[in-house]
Amino acid sequence: MTGNLIDILHRLSVHHVDFVIIGGFAAVTHGSTLVTQDIDICCEFSETNLKKLQKAIEDLHPVHRLTPKRIPLQITPEFCKGLNNLYLNTDIGILDCLSSVLGIGNFKKVRKCSVTIKGMNNQKFRVLSLDALIVAKKAMGRAKDKETVIQLQAILDKKS
Repeated sequence: MTGNLIDILHRLSVHHVDFVIIGGFAAVTHGSTLVTQDIDICCEFSETNLKKLQKAIEDLHPVHRLTPKRIPLQITPEFCKGLNNLYLNTDIGILDCLSSVLGIGNFKKVRKCSVTIKGMNNQKFRVLSLDALIVAKKAMGRAKDKETVIQLQAILDKKS
């Protein structure tokens, strides 16, 4: 599954979607041994950026995964008004798009708390910094987040 998740990130990058990797995949990039089944990103929820996102994944048949009828993704000006999150299933994996991160704030704040990493083929991605990810995971407070905080704190302590 990880290869598919990397493909989603590659597509977003190629289409110049403004985003930051957050969540479990961000933890993995910092050295966590977590297994994740999805990509969580924080992104600008402007119509322009969301249209880039739609273009990046349109051939993967994205549908809203939290709606009973699994409605296909269709970015329109009306749809964008008041939109804060997108929870999508695609042919190759789950993509959750958030406009803010608990404990950090809106996309501009998240972007300020991110670092650039190099992926495959020297492609660059922004990922929530280790410190900020710990703050966000603590704010979430779920059992799996508490476990992640333990790993991330150990990674941070090793770097100090």
